[in-house]
Amino acid sequence: MNKAADLVEESRDDGGKVIRLSGTWSIACLHDMPNRLDAISGPIACIDVADIDHMDTIGAWTIHRTAKRLETEVSGGSTDCKRLIGAVGKIDEPVDIRPTYVSPLNRVLGQIGEAVINSVNTLVGLLGFFGGVLVTVWGLIRHPSRFRINAVVQRFEVVGVSALGIIGLMSFLIGIVIAQQGAVQLRQFGMEMLTINLVGRLTFRELGVLMTAIMVAGRSGSAFAAQLGTMKLTEEVDAMRTIGVSPMEALVLPRTLAVVVMMPLLGFYSSIIAIIGGGFLCAVSLDIPPITFVQRLREVVPIHDLWVGLIKAPVFGLIIGISGCFQGMQVKANAEEVGLRTTAAVVQAIFLVIVLDAFFAVFFTWVGWN
Repeated sequence: MNKAADLVEESRDDGGKVIRLSGTWSIACLHDMPNRLDAISGPIACIDVADIDHMDTIGAWTIHRTAKRLETEVSGGSTDCKRLIGAVGKIDEPVDIRPTYVSPLNRVLGQIGEAVINSVNTLVGLLGFFGGVLVTVWGLIRHPSRFRINAVVQRFEVVGVSALGIIGLMSFLIGIVIAQQGAVQLRQFGMEMLTINLVGRLTFRELGVLMTAIMVAGRSGSAFAAQLGTMKLTEEVDAMRTIGVSPMEALVLPRTLAVVVMMPLLGFYSSIIAIIGGGFLCAVSLDIPPITFVQRLREVVPIHDLWVGLIKAPVFGLIIGISGCFQGMQVKANAEEVGLRTTAAVVQAIFLVIVLDAFFAVFFTWVGWN
């Protein structure tokens, strides 16, 4: 049976008084304690709660209110008692009914500064995550038996085979659009035949791989972030660590490796379908026979344009895999975080892909692959 709450006033040698509380300070056992505390006047050296057996939120609030009124401190007591009194003390703070006015200039500058800080922190986190992937790869090289080939093959199907339909349709339409717009502009100069040059070089060198990377980022990168984020939220990742399974080996590396391997294949497939789309429009609109289209392609498209696309593809795949998995592993707190991180993964991957594509364009021009 719980002992009723009680208090004793004791005088010290220096003339000060100490209030010693005892018993159970819960709502059922307080009785007239609030009134007895209100009747005490200062000065009080301290309120000693060392003899309290149990305390709930109401009891903690009563003690905190009294200590605040008497301008004294609470001493003694267990860790739980101190934490509960501190928690109710944080609630007893004035709250502004209206937010503090901030000028539009300061608000915009603050938002810009916050965005810059978040970008730098994300970049540092990405580099650290990439380092973790490299460490995991090195560990698998030293211990090949830990490599999860089944997981990688399953991701090949999800990332590559399942995406053939949508990527093929997108590429075919893009080829038609490039050929149609190019023909309209070149017709002014009587150079419709150069439409083949435009379609061939632009598709193999840039758009085939770039549009495939954007599609894979929106399709697979978002899926990676959502899957890993949900696993983090349901504590499946923590459970894997508990049983000795590395999440980097079991979850991150198979997804990243699948995207890196499939991106060159999907990029080449996309380029071929886009060429077919461009050839279809040339045959229908410009009366260029398919055999002439193919022959002209062989003459005007250098082989290094194909190599440019194939070299960029695995790098884009690495960026997509790293971004999706990194954002997924950052999920915490609530389900809303899954949506935010999924959006961030797609935006981050597309942004980095475009930035790297610009660097590749300058680099390949510098080495003479114009």
